[in-house]
Amino acid sequence: MLNRVRSAVAHLVSSGGAPPPRPKSPDLPNSTSAPPAAPPQGPRSPPARAGSGSAAPARTVEARASFSRPTFLQLSPGGLRRADDHAGRAVQSPPDTGRRLPWSTGYAEVINAGKSRHNEDQACCEVVYVEGRRSVSGAPRGPSRGQGLCFYYWGLFDGHAGGRAAEMASRLLHRHIREQLKDLVEILQDPSPPPLCLPSTPGAPGSSDSSRLVGPQSCWSSQKEVTHESLVVGAIENAFQFMDEQMARERRGHQVEGGCCALVVVYLLGKVYVANAGDSRAIIVRNGEIIPMSREFTPETERQRLQMLGFLKPELLGGEFTHLEFPRRVQPKELGQRMLYRDQNMTGWAYKKIELEDLRFPLVCGEGKKARMMATIGVTRGLGDHNLRVCSSTLPIKPFLSSFPEVRVYDLTQYEHCPDDVLVLGTDGLWDVTSDCEVAATVDRVLSAYEPNDPSRYTALAQALVLGARGTPRDRGWRLPNNKLGSGDDISVFVIPLGGPGSYS
Repeated sequence: MLNRVRSAVAHLVSSGGAPPPRPKSPDLPNSTSAPPAAPPQGPRSPPARAGSGSAAPARTVEARASFSRPTFLQLSPGGLRRADDHAGRAVQSPPDTGRRLPWSTGYAEVINAGKSRHNEDQACCEVVYVEGRRSVSGAPRGPSRGQGLCFYYWGLFDGHAGGRAAEMASRLLHRHIREQLKDLVEILQDPSPPPLCLPSTPGAPGSSDSSRLVGPQSCWSSQKEVTHESLVVGAIENAFQFMDEQMARERRGHQVEGGCCALVVVYLLGKVYVANAGDSRAIIVRNGEIIPMSREFTPETERQRLQMLGFLKPELLGGEFTHLEFPRRVQPKELGQRMLYRDQNMTGWAYKKIELEDLRFPLVCGEGKKARMMATIGVTRGLGDHNLRVCSSTLPIKPFLSSFPEVRVYDLTQYEHCPDDVLVLGTDGLWDVTSDCEVAATVDRVLSAYEPNDPSRYTALAQALVLGARGTPRDRGWRLPNNKLGSGDDISVFVIPLGGPGSYS
């Protein structure tokens, strides 16, 4: 009985352990299938290739072929080489050719200063049409029955241990979101509360009456109120989980190694949904006010969740780690002494007698950017990392990593926005050296230099944010104006106007 209780609680506090099997949707191709029909878009920036006549080993050629940049950058082979130059670190943005990203969104990126071979960030910006899978009556939707929905989509994916996971997520996550929304098309367009149950597929075993919904009163005497907004949040959460499961299935055949943080924005029916799994960040700057739209998930911010899982499932620690936290590593000579500690239930500190198992390495150690989980990884949510192991060990880390995002909602219809109100998305390369207040100051400085109806102002703002975080090259590396080190990481930034030119309907 105790074991069953522990397992149930562990399922609530983490995505650890094997989730129940999910049916693979027949409408969602695998990562190598051709994408479904979509609005015309430019060709994906070509992959870097080995030189003509090169006799490079197959692994080298494959590694170079895997390098690509977002489609909307429209980089030529020469532009791709410049984007991959660690010495020059040229800022890349979509060309100013008159064909702009939706909402005149601004985007800029720059490669790292040598931290990894290629830029491991990826980005995606799409307008996605969702056609309903069925009507609420249970009958398949015909061509003339009702209308589908469109949603706007922006995504930043910060890869680690390679760029494959980020590249895969940038191509497929919005399609998983579309798939999850198919059952909701008619429900979201109906102002009445969502139905409690959807009918079974007509003709399927166990479907007694597919002409109507199961009445709420036949299931419960009372039911919780469920909003349309929460249905969209659930669809996004499930899409992240399906994306992670697809990476698990295809990690061997397609060599999807490593993982990525994911920061996604969906605009649907007047509301902006910001979903974050990792250490990227989103803020709204509205009339000079800063509104946080995400929080980072690191070993520090998720210490109690990680410790709770280690406490409930000690076998995941492999006898190598302790779920308890101490101010520093416990020394053998301190056995029997009383030392400060805290466990999964504590926010403060207390003293305990040091025992032999306390000499194990702590599950969570370090602080700030140096905080690590199992002495290996500095983020606790994201996609992928199915092959990640503790250094010099076979102990898997994935059970402690969650693919579920935190989703925050912002209702655009509740405010009158001006062209200077923006949503800023950035990978950690921006936020490592730039505060929210500094970003807000840059927003005011750059946008005030442009006419309100100039659509290029948001690209200029994205470029200014990237340049400000990168710094300038000096004798001792890339430096900021205050002579502090600039960001040596990949930096990617979206600037989404909330009240600028264009209609959001």
